[in-house]
Amino acid sequence: MVSKNITVKNELGMHMRPASLLSKMAAGFDSSVNINFNGNSYDCKSIMFLMSACIKGGSEIELQCEGSDEEDALAQISQFIEDEMGD
Repeated sequence: MVSKNITVKNELGMHMRPASLLSKMAAGFDSSVNINFNGNSYDCKSIMFLMSACIKGGSEIELQCEGSDEEDALAQISQFIEDEMGD
């Protein structure tokens, strides 16, 4: 398992568009991909879970990946989040 703490730079946080893009990206990996936020863990392969997290801009999250391609998943998804999630 690998993980990384990330500050969400997107001013609008995890709204519908970035949640959709992130879930599609996460689904492309065999590894499990989760975001830990406010004491809860959210499956990144589910748009609904991501939306229910209510992650606002400036929030500190932990991205956690576990599986055969965990290093690639962590690198690509953390870069996506750090690059303001496509906005």
